[in-house]
This record gives sequence, C-alpha cells and structure tokens, in this order.
Amino acid sequence: MNPSIDKAKVLQEALPYIREFHGKVFVVKIGGSVMIEENLREAFAKDVVLLRYVGINVVVVHGGGPQISRVLERFGIRPRFLAGVRKTDEETMQVVEMVLSGDINKDIVALINRFSGENIYAVGLSGRDGRLLKARKIDKKVYFSKIGLPPPGEDVGLVGEVEEVNTDLIVSLLEGGYIPVIAPVGVGEEGEAYNINADFVASSIASSLKAEKLIFLTDTEGVKDLRGRLIPTLTEEKARELIKEGVIREGMVPKVVAGLEALEGGVRKVHIVDGRIPHSVLVEVFTEEGIGTEILQRT
Repeated sequence: MNPSIDKAKVLQEALPYIREFHGKVFVVKIGGSVMIEENLREAFAKDVVLLRYVGINVVVVHGGGPQISRVLERFGIRPRFLAGVRKTDEETMQVVEMVLSGDINKDIVALINRFSGENIYAVGLSGRDGRLLKARKIDKKVYFSKIGLPPPGEDVGLVGEVEEVNTDLIVSLLEGGYIPVIAPVGVGEEGEAYNINADFVASSIASSLKAEKLIFLTDTEGVKDLRGRLIPTLTEEKARELIKEGVIREGMVPKVVAGLEALEGGVRKVHIVDGRIPHSVLVEVFTEEGIGTEILQRT
C-alpha cells in the first residue's frame, strides 16, 4: 500500500480522539528510559507539544531515582532503601531536591520548550512552589500495606505523601497555555521538604484535576499475566484481584495502586505504557488498539 495512504489512515483514526479529548486534561508521569535516552526524551517532548497544540492540557510529573542515587554516591553518601523506599534523612533530602527540582526538572522543561512554538511553553515546578503539594510524613503501616509490603522496622525519614494539591495554581498555568512539569517534592506545615513517590504524586494531581487520563510511561509493556502476556484492558476489580493473587507484583504494584486511587478520585482512565517505544503516548491515546494496559473505572 502507498505509504502516503497509510499515513492518511493514521490521521483519520486519530481525528475522533482529538475531537473527544480537546480541552481535557492528561497527566503524564515519566520515568525510566524516557528520561535518559536522548531519542526517547525528544520523542516524548514532541508528543507533549503536539498534544498541547491539538487542545489537550498536559501536566507532566517526573521521577528520578537512579539519578539521585548517582549524585548521592558522588557525594560519598550511600543510598539506602527500606522495603523499596529511599531512606531520606536531611542530607539525602537536600540531594533529592537538588536533583529533582533542579537538574531533572529544568532539563525536561528546556527540552519541551525546544520543540514548542509561540504561546506554548513548559514551566518547571517543585511541590514546594506555591505550596503546590502540601505533604505530611507517610504513615508507614498504611503506606506499606497498600503496596503489599510489611513496614520496615526503621524510620524512613522525610518520605511523604500528598495531603492536598494546589489545583488553582495548575489550572491557572494550563489556562495560560503553559505545560506544568512537576517534581515530586512536597512541603510540610513548617516548610520542610518531603520526598514523595512520583507515581502517587501523579495520581493525586490527576485526581485533583479530575483528569481525563493518567498515563504512566515505564520500562515495561504494561501489566502482564502469569505467562508474561500483556493484558490490554483491566477493570478496577480485576486489577485488585491480580494484586491480591500476586500476578501484579514488585515495581508494578505502586503504579497500579496509584492508578486505582486516581480512578477513585474521578480520573476517567489510567494507562500504563512502554516508554521505550518512541511516541508511545500518541499511539496509546490516538489509536483504537493502543499499545499498553488501560485500567477502567467501575461501570
């Protein structure tokens, strides 16, 4: 078939989705390869700009665990994890904030702005800016229970969870044509910084905005069954069942749990997508079949 005809069919398939999602909010959480490999970073930045140009309001949330560990080691601080959560003392928190709110955040902002045009710009924010993410220290028992792990005996330090999102700040930026890029650092009552899991930050922001979609870009195809086959669609009930049965396990559990919390908070649909595929966001959002796992609200 003529390649031009193929391209036209792709555009035709995308049209109803562009019409449906115009004016809606997508929250996209990025991590893994898409933050490191240059071709994936550029493809993601172009996708975000395209979404904004077709009238979709995009909020980006990013992680940065490996980068934090590298900088800690450079400073002679040994990274420590308790049941998968970074033990965050005050010295570690200073590095976490420097890497997340400084280096990574500004790199992503610069990259998106490189491909954007007039009147559409990315703007970087920490959760401490404008008290965007009001936070408190995690309740160990509750937090580790929801991700299916026993709480560690040690204190995890300045590890937080979102209490409240300053939705007005995000909405004002979106209405001004900006693309907010948010680092997962929260602020406590006394102005102290908290290190927060980026998946749960994205979930809290998506819930507060009643987003159309929450999209997790990961280094896996999506949720898989016991035979390693991709599960294209999950209901809330089935996702909970698979967590209980141990089919969804390890690093996928926080993403699915964060996604389920977002659905309970009013988000229409959650997607877990392979960020190692260039332009995976566009393929997932604007084609009928998609490429990842979608989790649906209760009907």
